[in-house]
Amino acid sequence: MGTPLIIENEISIKAPTGTVWELLTDPEMTKLYMYGCEVICTWQPGAEMLWKGSTDDRVYVKGNLVSLEPGKHLSYTVIDPNGDFADIPENYLTVTYDLSGDQNDTILRVTQGDYSKVEKGAERYKDSAEAGGWQSVLEKIKEIAEA
Repeated sequence: MGTPLIIENEISIKAPTGTVWELLTDPEMTKLYMYGCEVICTWQPGAEMLWKGSTDDRVYVKGNLVSLEPGKHLSYTVIDPNGDFADIPENYLTVTYDLSGDQNDTILRVTQGDYSKVEKGAERYKDSAEAGGWQSVLEKIKEIAEA
């Protein structure tokens, strides 16, 4: 087994954790920072999660909810259904959001991986790492939450 390939990003946000949580789970909010995509989910563990374009209704990312603890933790699997790799469970990555903080400040940490376990993992990891991982999304979340 190879060395784990995990993308990790973290940001400090001057907003309550509840505000940040809403940005992560409300479809009207996700389209503001997730490239125009609304998250569609029942928020029950095991439920399907889709990120659909708010203007074209196309599914850009899909996966399943793994676990959640409202206001603190959210974990789900993801795959690009339009990618050039097999859409099988072994090729899904896991994204995890962990929030900590209080009524004034939130630390939001995002991890995604393990790329070493999926088809074309090294290539997918390299592309994501070179693009900064989740940093641009986190900066947009911060901008919206602090507005």
